[in-house]
Amino acid sequence: MMAADIPKFDSVRFLGSITSAPGVYRMLDADGEILYVGKAGNLKKRLSSYFRKSSASPKTQAMLQHLVSIEVDVTHTETEALLLENNIVKKYRPRYNVVLRDDKSYPYIRLTVAQPFPRLTIYRGRRREAGRYFGPYPSAHAARESVNLLQKLFQLRQCDDSFFKNRSRPCLQHQIKHCSAPCVGLIGEEDYARDVQHAIMFLEGRNREVIDAMVRRMENASARLDFELAARYRDQIGSLRRTSEHQHISADNGDYDVIAAGGRAGAHCVVVMLVRDGHNLGSRVFFPKVMGETSAQEVLSAFVPQYYLGRDIPGEILVAAKVEDEALLQDVLSRQSGGRVAIRHPLRGEGKRLLDLIHANVEQSLNMRLAMDAGMHQRFEALQAALELDQLPTRLECFDISHTMGEGPVASCVVFDEKGPLKGHYRRFNIQGVTPGDDYAAMREALTRRYTRLKRGEGIVPDVLFVDGGKGQLHEAGKVLEELQVDDVTLVGVAKGAARKPGLEQLFLWGRNSPLILPGDSPALHLIQQIRDEAHRFAITGHRQRRARARTMSVLESIPGLGPKRRQQLLKQFGGLQGVARAGLEDLISVHNISHDLAGRIYDLFHADD
Repeated sequence: MMAADIPKFDSVRFLGSITSAPGVYRMLDADGEILYVGKAGNLKKRLSSYFRKSSASPKTQAMLQHLVSIEVDVTHTETEALLLENNIVKKYRPRYNVVLRDDKSYPYIRLTVAQPFPRLTIYRGRRREAGRYFGPYPSAHAARESVNLLQKLFQLRQCDDSFFKNRSRPCLQHQIKHCSAPCVGLIGEEDYARDVQHAIMFLEGRNREVIDAMVRRMENASARLDFELAARYRDQIGSLRRTSEHQHISADNGDYDVIAAGGRAGAHCVVVMLVRDGHNLGSRVFFPKVMGETSAQEVLSAFVPQYYLGRDIPGEILVAAKVEDEALLQDVLSRQSGGRVAIRHPLRGEGKRLLDLIHANVEQSLNMRLAMDAGMHQRFEALQAALELDQLPTRLECFDISHTMGEGPVASCVVFDEKGPLKGHYRRFNIQGVTPGDDYAAMREALTRRYTRLKRGEGIVPDVLFVDGGKGQLHEAGKVLEELQVDDVTLVGVAKGAARKPGLEQLFLWGRNSPLILPGDSPALHLIQQIRDEAHRFAITGHRQRRARARTMSVLESIPGLGPKRRQQLLKQFGGLQGVARAGLEDLISVHNISHDLAGRIYDLFHADD
């Protein structure tokens, strides 16, 4: 509907009938869509402010151009209004509100302490199951890094109970020294319990106590002349000391979040840094949906209630600017957490230093966002929605296998982020020792080699792992990830659909029975096709290179007296194997270090049928 056709809203008549009680208001357009949702302690006073032309911002004036009606919900208190406003914004995501796009729960590290051999794992959702929880962590990547470090230091098991109870030999986790193999009795309950206690102390920030305990164990092992065990403790102590130096950022061992917002060129960014027990657990970056000219303070004021209502809250929140209705928010959040929650805007000291640090992160994130290809980012957002991921994925990997009738199998691994292909992170794997044509075994070998290295810390674990193929390839990939205890990675098999035409792909997600089929015009499907095709191209290129090398060497290696240097010289002289095959006897003799007899043997090899 054109702006000229929109019926004019009668603000005078409306304001004459509105109550002064607290409540929530919804501004609607001609189609009944919600333009904006707001709350007020005094509805009449708040709504009147919109229609004073002298105070209306350009953004408000643009919104009022589409306004047809206003709906009001009266509440008993302003607290009720705040909670209702938050629920409506999250449900309807109005065009002119600041809307937080990613409001899923943070991951935690969970330790199942009630078991004889407790399990260490990453956990999401409400903390209803028994165990000790540590966190929250700002991302799955941060939680995985912490679990990986804990496994290196204390070798606690990560496998689920069914996997643990059915082992007859140690798994790969033990081989890479990430697990002490309690499943097959390689460590007793008492020693394992001591490692569990040290892990808990480490997660609680009591690193000094852990180091002192390990020093005593190292000295005892040396006194018993068990130098191998003493060396292991020495390495653990060194790792703990380095970790303590990098983690600790504050002399105050409290729990608090630090938040700053910024905007530029139509993009807005909010960064939240989590500090627990004085340790920086990392930062999380948000790009809320914002319409029109909106200040950083307005973004921050809208962000805080949307972000914290309904989630775990620290005792203190440091903000870069004063937020609207600060006293009301403190009261609501305190009731929700069961303890006092303070919102502060420090102007000096350690808090100001941390806010300056977060401001720098906001600027860096905005720079990256503005430099990013918008089309690629849209595809990542569509992928997040299609796969129902808690967070926007930042790193994707895809594996493919290429061979010719079983000859020269090569596996490829390609990596994408929001900027596109990360070609410096691509990897190829020459597959050895599998039955020719056994794609499942080839996939298993490639994934095992790749993710064993990642578990050792030689790379970054992706958010989503694609394998080219259907349920069979997906099953092999799932078994490898289970064996290596790689958690919190979304695993997807990409199978060609009926008629094997692009656009008809079936996506098999690990843990689901029925395939996911996306529309042919889906940006998420286009991204999957792009990364799958790139993995296919990279695998074929590697396979052809390997096959050419193998065929070249296998033919010339069969000639007695033709060593590696002479083979290389021949190939360079004639531009490859075909040139050697076409060369006459005199041409071969003319090559340095090729005798008449050797030239004859080379010539006869290629002209036996003449």
